[in-house]
Amino acid sequence: MTTTSTAQADTIKRTAECQGDWLPATPTSADIMAGRLEFVGRPPVKVGKDVNWRADPYRNRSWSMVFHSLRWMGRLVSDYETTGEKAYLTRATEIAKDWVEDNPKGGGPKASPYAWQEHPIALRAPALTCLSRHVNEPWLSKSLAEHARMLSNPALYEKGHNHGMDQDIALFGIGCRFKNATWSNLALKRLTVTVKLDIDSQGVLREQAPRYAIYVYDRLKVAMERIEECGRKVPAEIRARWESLEDFISHSTQPNGFMVPIGDGGADVRPSGYTHPKKTVRVFGNGYVYGRTAWDDPGSAFYSIRFGPGLRFHGHEDHLGVTYYAQGRDVLVDVGFDSYENTPYRRWTMSPEAHNTLAVVGAPFRPKTASALSRSSLGQDRQSYRLTDRAYGVPRTRSVLVNHGSDVMAVLDTVPKGSKVSNVWHFARELSPVSNGGGRVVVKDKSGWKATLVQLSMPSCKPVDGQRVVSGQQNPFQGWVSPAYLSKQAAPAVLSPATEGALLTVVVPGTGDPEVSCSGGRVRLQTSEGQVTFKVSAADLA
Repeated sequence: MTTTSTAQADTIKRTAECQGDWLPATPTSADIMAGRLEFVGRPPVKVGKDVNWRADPYRNRSWSMVFHSLRWMGRLVSDYETTGEKAYLTRATEIAKDWVEDNPKGGGPKASPYAWQEHPIALRAPALTCLSRHVNEPWLSKSLAEHARMLSNPALYEKGHNHGMDQDIALFGIGCRFKNATWSNLALKRLTVTVKLDIDSQGVLREQAPRYAIYVYDRLKVAMERIEECGRKVPAEIRARWESLEDFISHSTQPNGFMVPIGDGGADVRPSGYTHPKKTVRVFGNGYVYGRTAWDDPGSAFYSIRFGPGLRFHGHEDHLGVTYYAQGRDVLVDVGFDSYENTPYRRWTMSPEAHNTLAVVGAPFRPKTASALSRSSLGQDRQSYRLTDRAYGVPRTRSVLVNHGSDVMAVLDTVPKGSKVSNVWHFARELSPVSNGGGRVVVKDKSGWKATLVQLSMPSCKPVDGQRVVSGQQNPFQGWVSPAYLSKQAAPAVLSPATEGALLTVVVPGTGDPEVSCSGGRVRLQTSEGQVTFKVSAADLA
């Protein structure tokens, strides 16, 4: 590779289409020039000068999407602008031209069936638009026009979804680049509608995975920059919904800095650069409750509760489910996100059994059932909620109480007379079982810190015995968590026995031997931090 002087690099114009935050961090230009492509955490794949576009080494949809997005080609053009290295532009042109020749719209012997799917089109178009700032050739302008026609096709448009936003960013970029008002006007009109549909006024995505709020936040930032760079005004509604995302992202982030892995969101997602609000508790009407004791304190407590519209897009069957973080540790966790591949494990991670929720024993589960938050009480040191749905054909009700200071989470599950209730509790992978008996399961971490799960039948307050602790079970799957993409580790899951009447579960962090007593409808707990008392009624906690 030739060496380019700083003076030469300074003569190359840096363009809005090629600079900014729209490109992935990997692979680097050096990797691409060496023919090494590393996507979505998979090992690098070697590609030749003549790229095999039918390659699918990992049988992984995400890998194929990034491969055909050509954003890695765009990395070469971006670095050409900043370094002046002519070889980068030459190779980028070769890659793009090879893709265009091998992947005609109608298909061909070298074409990939993934090439013209809607999301690769949307992600590839900006990379080709970037290249067009330095390459003025008929094959490229013709391909961009074909991309614009596909992006304009209403049958392919993903309205109210992050893919739709990507489609509009791409179409607007082509329209602005070639001064085609029909394309840019359509993109801006659709984007406004899609943003209002996908993001509510509280900043909640209808896609049901908080991690996607980060993606949408970043993509809308790119969209607004492109709109302004083209001399257009950003619609006020787009900016307002974009700003609202920050609040939702902040509330969805645990005290340890990692986002709670609800829906298709990995446990290793760590948001940064977002300003948090003053409120420590927030109920989001489209399906999330978040509470914490303090901001900017890794030792503070945090919890989440799910409800709202039935499963769609990136959601899981997690309604009425909870997570709990206390005393600087994950205690009750969501199993998390493994991948988009349609495997038995992926399907299990989406099921109710992979979440801290309840079942009506013997009744069939009804997928995509909506649930309601029917009551909430938001005190400074204690919050309580009641949620209900008919996901098993009959009403199931869960009341949740979280006490701060002396950390306790209490959950009361009730089903109609004649039915039995059971529930499952997923503990963090850092915890291991110490004991199980008398209606109590004790877990601990390597430091010796302990937490206790207590189950009582109400209103008798008698211990419910017979819990099973499962870790790393394969058939059926149970006792796993996914700490990262395509990764799973064994972790203890507590499965309660089938119980008639109301089932009270109390999680007490910081002790392996909490004192529990009941009198007059009140439960008293002696924790490592002090005494906690709460009231239990027919289907409620206070």
